[in-house]
This record gives sequence, C-alpha cells and structure tokens, in this order.
Amino acid sequence: METRTCDVAIVGAGPAGLFAAFECGMLGLSCVLIDALPETGGQCTALYPEKPIYDIPAHPAIEAGALVASLERQVAGYRVPRLLGQRVDALSGARGDFRLRTDRGAEVRAKAVIIAAGAGAFGPNRPPLAGIEAYEGGGGVQYLIREREAFRGRSVAIAGGGDSAVDWALALRGIAVRIWLVHRRDRFRAAPASLAQLALAVGRGEIETVVPYQLHALHGGGGMLSGVSVATLDGEVRLLEADRLLPFFGLSTDLGPIAEWGLQTGLHGLVPVTPSTLETSLPGVFAIGDVASYPGKLKLILTGFSEAAMAAHAIHAIARPEQALHHEHSTTRGVPAA
Repeated sequence: METRTCDVAIVGAGPAGLFAAFECGMLGLSCVLIDALPETGGQCTALYPEKPIYDIPAHPAIEAGALVASLERQVAGYRVPRLLGQRVDALSGARGDFRLRTDRGAEVRAKAVIIAAGAGAFGPNRPPLAGIEAYEGGGGVQYLIREREAFRGRSVAIAGGGDSAVDWALALRGIAVRIWLVHRRDRFRAAPASLAQLALAVGRGEIETVVPYQLHALHGGGGMLSGVSVATLDGEVRLLEADRLLPFFGLSTDLGPIAEWGLQTGLHGLVPVTPSTLETSLPGVFAIGDVASYPGKLKLILTGFSEAAMAAHAIHAIARPEQALHHEHSTTRGVPAA
C-alpha cells in the first residue's frame, strides 16, 4: 500500500479526533484519521448512538449518533483521508518525521501525532453469571443499545448504578413495558438532573428500582432469556420476569500497541500530558480526550474539543516552523465548502 504523507496523523476518529481534524484544517494543516473501528464516532457510534447527551454547548440535548454526524459535516470541507478498520501497530521516527504502520500494511508519514483513542480498545465488563454466554448475541443479554425500538414491548432489567444505567432506564420509558433498575446500593451515581428524573419516574410507576440487590442467576431456554434472579447480601432472592438484561458495569479498556510506543503512561493506561499543549512525554506526540491525563482533568466530550484546539495550535509550530501563527477567529477565516 502507498505511503500517505501529512502534517498530523490522528489516531482515533471519535468526537475528539474528528474535531481535531477540523481544528488542524482551520490552521492549514493536513491530516489523516486512523481508527480500529470500521466507522467514525468511537464509543458514540459503537456503543450508544441513540443515547442523549446534555452537556454539548448550544445543544440542550443531542443523541450521540447525531453529534457524530454533525462533526462529520463540520470537517467535510477539509476532505480528510481516513484509514478505518485499521489499528496502528508501530510508531517510529521523531518529532517532525514520524512513521506509523497499521495492521493492514498502510503507512503514514507525519510531522506530529495526536492520540485521540479514548481509552483504547474497549469492551463491556461481563457480570460473573453462570451460562451468560448462552444469552448473548440475540438471546436477551445486551451490553449496549443501538436502537431503542428494539426494546419495544420488552420487559427489561437494567443492572448498574452509574450514568449509563440511569440514563437508559429513563430513555426506555414508553418503549419497554416494564423496567427494573437493579443496584447493590440504594444510592445511584448519576448526574443530579438524571436522579431527579428517576425519582419522578419511580413515583409514576414507569421504573421500579430494585435495591439493594445484585445479579444472581439467569433463566430461560433455547438460548432465550425469560427471567433474571437478583439477590441481597443476606441471601434473599427475587425473580424478575425480564426477557432483556442490560448490565452496565463499565468498559474494560486496553491501549494496545500504543502502550509500546515509549510514552509515559499512568494509572488505568492514561497518558500524562502537558496541560497547556497536550504534548506527551514523547516530543511531537500529543494526546487528547479521555486518554489524556493531567491534574484537574474533566472527562467530558467538551473537554476533548478544547484539547483538540490547543493541540492543533501547538502542532502548528512543528509543522510550519517558518510560519508565525496569528490567531484568527473562525468568523474571519471561514471554512471551505463541503
């Protein structure tokens, strides 16, 4: 395969990576987007395209898939090449002249690299229930929701105590005929606004909270789920006649080959960066979004957008050392037509 040459190689095509491509385009820097997934959007596309997001500026609410579609329209004018369904296996070279090679043999030469890989490769944490594998893949146990309509008329048990569990319980109201929200504690770790909505939904009988219980056993036949047993720590067991189980116990993540690039890494595979530039311990390599770590970091999509702009401006000095960067507002600079 031919070698692609650009100013910036962006590893990860989720929201932060897409916006980084736009910001680089605004500064006249060429990019290539690389992602192991077959489509852009990262977790927003792969895990919860219909999940509403409430903290994107100027959008009181926007579904994750719609956010990705808007980011694609925003960057379209820069015609950024993509290498999708490809994992970056190797990085060599130095600041100003890097070579990246993917597992499909593609090579990219870039003056700088932005890691926007979220938390790396990801997958759901599976609850330790005997025989759960028999109900995965269409039998009733699901770790993500691509389409809410798939749950119409279903009886759904949702397990977990964080934002995902609470948000999806709320989102499935009026679609599922019954919703149980199972948690081992009587307090949920979700946004205050979501907890207020949950209290109202419980009061109206739209959702039943099952606390303090945890998953105990699955029931069914022929690979199809028909019930979920839950139990207290004292051994009290209750059967929920659910034909769908959504366990939301977080994601297991792995930086994969990125961890072998010689970067300093911290807890949970996060990459420490200089807050003012987002540069990692390896000169010329930057990290933005969930994978980047520094004191006071907020893991929000909007934080990743800000980091994308800061990294692009820092990279301009690497890609165009002979050219002074005069900051221009987007209203004066404009953008190319899609």
